[in-house]
Amino acid sequence: MAESKVTVIAWIRAKTDKVQQVRGELLKLLAPTRAENGCINFDMHQGVTDQSQFLFHENWTSEAALKAHFETPHIKNWLRQAEGLLAEPLEVTLWSRVA
Repeated sequence: MAESKVTVIAWIRAKTDKVQQVRGELLKLLAPTRAENGCINFDMHQGVTDQSQFLFHENWTSEAALKAHFETPHIKNWLRQAEGLLAEPLEVTLWSRVA
């Protein structure tokens, strides 16, 4: 049986004095991630009323493709930087489409 598509919602909250730096670093992830095998979409959003909030809505062809994504140099680099830039831990949840 083929693996099914997986949707990811990732919530990020920047420290208030690091919002622009976080935004810049997150923007650098877009092109390399979108070029990865298995990436269907990788969409970044920023809060309207609270600009320290970022949300990623992602779709991957499989959990295996998502796991490979977390092993890429650009994501490993981001995760190393994130510790000093974020107000709270990154929250990543996985979803499967029902209807």
